[in-house]
Amino acid sequence: MTVWRKRQPLEREMGEDTGDGTPGRWFRVTIPDGIKYDRTWLMNSIQSHCSVPFTPVDFHFMKKGARFFVQEASTASALMNVSYKICDEERRKIPVFVSPSAVPYSVRDKLKPEEMEQLTLTLIKRFDVSKQALDLQRLCVDPDLVGHDIDVILNRRSYMAATLQTIRKNFPELLSLNLSSNSLYQLDGLSDIIQMAPRVKVLNISKNKLKSVWELRKIQGLKLEELWLQGNPLCGTFPDQSTYVRAIRDCFPKLLRLDGQELPLPVTVDIDAPYIVKPCKGSFFGSNELKSLVLQFLQQYYLIHDCGDQQGLMGVYHEEACFSLTIPFHPEDPAPSSLCKYFKDSRNMKKLKDPHLRVQLLKHTKHDIVHTLCVLPKTQHDFSSFVVDTWFQTETMLCFSVNGLFKEVEGSSQGCVRAFTRTFIATPASSSSLFIMNDELFVWDVSPKKTQSTFCIPVPTPSTSSMPSFYWEQQQMVQAFSTQSGMNLQWSQKCLQDNEWNYTRAGQIFSMLKTEGKIPEEAFKEIP
Repeated sequence: MTVWRKRQPLEREMGEDTGDGTPGRWFRVTIPDGIKYDRTWLMNSIQSHCSVPFTPVDFHFMKKGARFFVQEASTASALMNVSYKICDEERRKIPVFVSPSAVPYSVRDKLKPEEMEQLTLTLIKRFDVSKQALDLQRLCVDPDLVGHDIDVILNRRSYMAATLQTIRKNFPELLSLNLSSNSLYQLDGLSDIIQMAPRVKVLNISKNKLKSVWELRKIQGLKLEELWLQGNPLCGTFPDQSTYVRAIRDCFPKLLRLDGQELPLPVTVDIDAPYIVKPCKGSFFGSNELKSLVLQFLQQYYLIHDCGDQQGLMGVYHEEACFSLTIPFHPEDPAPSSLCKYFKDSRNMKKLKDPHLRVQLLKHTKHDIVHTLCVLPKTQHDFSSFVVDTWFQTETMLCFSVNGLFKEVEGSSQGCVRAFTRTFIATPASSSSLFIMNDELFVWDVSPKKTQSTFCIPVPTPSTSSMPSFYWEQQQMVQAFSTQSGMNLQWSQKCLQDNEWNYTRAGQIFSMLKTEGKIPEEAFKEIP
């Protein structure tokens, strides 16, 4: 890159630093694809590798890159030497490009002290202390600002920065922020809200000019529960409402309301188990407590997995989890037609020699994992076929594998039965939940003889757009009926199906047959 060859001429051109902020004394620092990284981690990494301390000015995201400014030529020279010395979690070296710049807008258009004072008074008048809510809609035409000849245009980073600084100083407990009708077409300046107002749960940026969901990624560090976007061009870029909701929730997984509409609760796999699991002492599960923990986790995981919308698994995976899929490799049949839907994502190391593809097919982050699971064929797993092996355990990590069978329930391979081995590495997330850190799935065909005794219970096949949600309700009914009756999931599902999914009638029939002793013992046996 030319920035390497021009370092010495650049220093000679700038001469000695004056620190007066005049045009030509500034340098622009750009990190391509910087939006992929956490801002704090990125800046700390650059600072730790830079030979001189520096203060970044006007940090913001531009499209997919990150950018900030520095003023001294010696700092610019030191930052050049940082390029390609920082590695991300995928061991990719991060470039840092430096070039001369004019005075940043945030410095050139900085509000004067008397203007900052008037802005503070205006914001205080708009603040609802009982709700910890700040209403800044149509701020640019506020009479108190216009009357003092102050144009607060929030698209300008200097004005957004001044607004956020005022919020941090005067409203540190802010929960709700309304920025509607401010003609926002980018959220570069608003990205600082993650540090300035981290408690915000409700954000209204409706009736603006945002065109891409990429803008939302600049503020996805917020733990939003309610978001208003209606009236922005980006809302019309999705083919349907469900795609729109998925894309927004991909940025804000804990979102409960979007544009005033209630969303389904985010799904997490909760287990009744202590945060610290005692070390295994040589038996298959180690203890009945550990056995119950693993089996309950698997039951809930696959109930969600098979419901038709794997987006519900977003809360199960750690933010930086990894996933890989493998199908068998046969030299004479490198792409078996029966498994063709799995082939493009297969990371079989015996077949895959391209090091770039080896990295590409290893799915990183929970978003990439869930996206991959969503495009795989829809399935129904046979819980009665599961064989579980807990093979390593510490106080902070649990490793276990599950072998079993599943059936594809739609598409050209509907009814085809596959065998699988899945290995999980999990870590406690809280007192009642696990995070999957690593997930490895191996899928292969099984002989017809082995499938004859499998899947005696038919799978409901969705025929309309409303069926997936109905099927999910059925899975929830099965789980609840199993808990109340004590029967395993397979017999609970059979009882509900025999009574046409009438929960009350199924309970009455169960009570009657149990009293008469007509329910076989196998109905109450745990999955082996």
